[in-house]
Amino acid sequence: MANDDKRPLTLRDVSEASGVSEMTVSRVLRNRGDVSAATRERVLQAAKRLGYVPNKIAGALASSRVNLVAVIIPSLRNMVFPEVMSGISAVLEQTDLQPVVGVTDYLPDKEERVLYEMLSWRPSGVIIAGLEHSEASRAMLRAAGIPVVEIMDVDGTPVDAMVGVSHRRAGREMARAILKAGYRQIGFIGTKMPLDYRARKRFEGFTEALAKGGVEIVDQEFYSGGSALAKGRELTKVMLERHPELDFIYYSNDMIGAGGLLYLLDKGYDVPGQIGLAGFNGVELLDGLPRKLASMDACRVEIGETAARIIASRVAGDTEDVQNIVELTPTIAYGDTLKR
Repeated sequence: MANDDKRPLTLRDVSEASGVSEMTVSRVLRNRGDVSAATRERVLQAAKRLGYVPNKIAGALASSRVNLVAVIIPSLRNMVFPEVMSGISAVLEQTDLQPVVGVTDYLPDKEERVLYEMLSWRPSGVIIAGLEHSEASRAMLRAAGIPVVEIMDVDGTPVDAMVGVSHRRAGREMARAILKAGYRQIGFIGTKMPLDYRARKRFEGFTEALAKGGVEIVDQEFYSGGSALAKGRELTKVMLERHPELDFIYYSNDMIGAGGLLYLLDKGYDVPGQIGLAGFNGVELLDGLPRKLASMDACRVEIGETAARIIASRVAGDTEDVQNIVELTPTIAYGDTLKR
């Protein structure tokens, strides 16, 4: 069945989809009662396919909502997301809505579990990072019957609304700035990207623009886990030992770029004359470095504020001036590591 009217799904929907009674569906979803393994599996598969999430508000009607906004992000250790949260909180504190946070660690299965638990409390809206989700997560988001805003990215199709930047465009613009400055022997260092879709899109845009300029990446290194600063130092050293001719390194984020910068300054490199560097995110914490790293502002606070306004307006029924697709424009800050 389709849920085109955005109404919340009910036990009856799962009952019809699985071919068993609503009472049996209830027993299965509450893990109570004597139900055969085959029937249990049929009910669970139907619920997952529909995106049905049970209501944990004891004694409440299925259509009831609490004044909570589920905010689902991949990490709190990454300084990007606390800034997004500050934007969300600044807007919601002017309303009756309160954000509640779930962390997925970039894992699709964990995102499913977090989303399931949060939706079971019937929040008034969802703000979730990224556009790439499992089919089960997308089904839950579509079936929730509440405003959903996917944030950080606009390179894709949202379930409902989205606010972010084009990471492919950001990668292309940085590549053009690097080429315009005269750099040609270029390396890339970044996080392992199968699950960090936004970093992968920046890399794709970056290499695409380099290729149009007749330049190919000389070398690339990827890492997962550990201190980003330490990894930036380590991988910059490894890459330059392999390719001492490099004249530029592009990092997938500012923290590993800062590690690379500290290594190069320690070794006496002329930055940006001998070698240039750039990262992504525009992290203000790094402004105290001996040189200001070239970067791009990812509009983090503004993304949080805009997403929260969409949720608050739609919950209040004030949708006349609400834009559901909002693309923000990051700008290059050349700092001291990218020649103009």
